[in-house]
Amino acid sequence: MAEIIDGKMLSKKIREQLKNEVEKENLHPKLAVVLVGNDEASKIYIKNKSKACNDIGIAFEEYLLPEDTSMDELLDLIKKLNKNEEITGILLQSPLPKHLDIKIAFETIDPKKDVDGFNPINIGRLEINDKAFVSCTPMGVIKMLEEYNVEIEGKTAVVIGRSNIVGKPLIQLLLNKNATVIVTHSKTKDLEKYTKQADILVSAIGKPKYITGKMVKEGVVVIDVGINRVEGSKVIVGDVDYKDVSKKASYITPVPGGVGPMTITMLMANIVEAAKQSKNN
Repeated sequence: MAEIIDGKMLSKKIREQLKNEVEKENLHPKLAVVLVGNDEASKIYIKNKSKACNDIGIAFEEYLLPEDTSMDELLDLIKKLNKNEEITGILLQSPLPKHLDIKIAFETIDPKKDVDGFNPINIGRLEINDKAFVSCTPMGVIKMLEEYNVEIEGKTAVVIGRSNIVGKPLIQLLLNKNATVIVTHSKTKDLEKYTKQADILVSAIGKPKYITGKMVKEGVVVIDVGINRVEGSKVIVGDVDYKDVSKKASYITPVPGGVGPMTITMLMANIVEAAKQSKNN
């Protein structure tokens, strides 16, 4: 039976370390969050981020813009936040209303304040294994593997999903750690052929309980990034059939309580890191 990789517990431990770091090094991290429109899920995410900031000692400012905000108005605000020396991190909450170009908005955020890791400069630095702010969910996945002493170097890591937010940065992080990486996605034929090769399997496909026990080999380490709501209920499940797969896996993340808590915690780590860099410049 698999050992559980407890994201909730690890997240708590890292937040304590970050809080101590902020106090000990007399840092003044400050996050500016920009939300355009009235997306309810985004408001919940922001509330959770605000609480996490408060717990660690990170100042928090919200900029709530109306749905009909123009591209120029959004870019003007981002440029203003770039120049504001008190602000050490800028987060643009997605999704944006359809008339706004999120790609241009991310490109406008100062790479030194890009705590979400979405500016192309940070993405490029990650590609060449240089110091960069990295997208928070993939960073959380690597932290979990390291915390539980899962060897990455020389192992076959199979990543299901190639999104810009999770799949692609994670592929690069695993390559930078010397894993042999197999990339699969929605167009992959005979997925099972690849998942059975995995020493480390990371699923981010958004299909409830899609990965079953027969699709994995004995002793695999399974990281389930999926968060899927069961139709007609409030129950959340992952991409992995936990009960079935945990019989064969050596380590597995639960959903909820696995990767989820780590995402916001890694954001906090990026904000604290940005404050350190800002202080040293």
